[in-house]
Amino acid sequence: MIEREELLEKLDRELSLKELQIKSLLTITQAINDNVSKDGLFRMYQSFLSWEMGISRMLLFIKTEEEWSCVSSINHDKGEASSIIPSFIHLKRLYTIKKEDSGELAGFDIIIPVFHKDQPIAYSLIGGIKDKEDLYNKIQFITTITNIIAVAIENKRLFNQMIEKEKYDKDMELAGEVQKMLIPSSIPESPRYEVDLVYKPHSSIGGDYIDFIKFDEHKFALCIADISGKGVAAALLMANFQATLRSLIFQYRDLETFVYALNEAVFKITNSDRFITFFIAEIDTKQMTMRYINAGHYPPLLLNNGEIVELNKGTTVIGAFDKLPMIEETKIKLQFDALLLSFTDGLADIKNEDDEYFDETILKDFIERSKELSVKDFNAKLMEELLNYKGGNEYVDDIAILTCKVK
Repeated sequence: MIEREELLEKLDRELSLKELQIKSLLTITQAINDNVSKDGLFRMYQSFLSWEMGISRMLLFIKTEEEWSCVSSINHDKGEASSIIPSFIHLKRLYTIKKEDSGELAGFDIIIPVFHKDQPIAYSLIGGIKDKEDLYNKIQFITTITNIIAVAIENKRLFNQMIEKEKYDKDMELAGEVQKMLIPSSIPESPRYEVDLVYKPHSSIGGDYIDFIKFDEHKFALCIADISGKGVAAALLMANFQATLRSLIFQYRDLETFVYALNEAVFKITNSDRFITFFIAEIDTKQMTMRYINAGHYPPLLLNNGEIVELNKGTTVIGAFDKLPMIEETKIKLQFDALLLSFTDGLADIKNEDDEYFDETILKDFIERSKELSVKDFNAKLMEELLNYKGGNEYVDDIAILTCKVK
């Protein structure tokens, strides 16, 4: 009779435990469905282990990005928990802590690892299970709850990551559209000159800038620039740079004062955190002259009077210093059919499969071979040669090309 009563009591306890487990499981899954916050889930996990499973010691570690952090604990300082991580990070399955294990694991009985696609996402250290009866079943249920909580948190992280990526992609798309609006889609034709451009961003948003500014029938300016950095910040700086440039260039009729003022304006915006390499040339087809300033930009090449020269005089980069240390404007007398090729360093950085750069020697040879072409055909042929030269290599940077021929 006594044995029967003991058996009934045992079955009653087991039934109560099962009911408790089912109730706890339903409560946690409902909380996940209701999109309870991470902190809320951690508190539920802590409460479940402490009050319903009788756990006196616990640490729960969750992987966030590339770091592990202790997010929930029972009778242990979370701030001091990081020192324990090396003791268990190698584990791949449920582990029973032994006497010979690290002293930092003292007070804990088991370690529960949680994996997602072969990658660890959580570890729970459990100690002090008060009621040892039906211990295996309790450990199995604690493992189940730990997995549910950890996977729910990982799914939240992945979902938030997806939302952030979609937002980032939309921001990048918008910035790319804004940037395209800043690059001239067409340049006015003239019987006295030809101008053509190529713009090939390395990603959806590049850091290169091209502009054409017409003053009158005989005078115009050509600008090319490379803004440090990429992404939305570079696109915003480019938009601001264009607005500033177009405002100042009509205020100052000499290039030295214009570039000096442009540098001050850019420095106020960037505070030297970013800089811009910049080249500007003002061409007068009536006087057949060209004035230019190179502000740290890759030297454009000018074919004039049968000679190719590098236009490398001017000053340092824009925006790096509050005052330019020096500045020099150069004036050149142009001959008919003078050809100006300006570009960003994305062109010069191209390598072939032998790791050789597409350098100025190759460019000068190309100019000599292609000088009779219209600038549109000249640029098309240059892009074709770049494609053939790089072979299987990828473009490593943005490419901007601005070519002008004075007739």
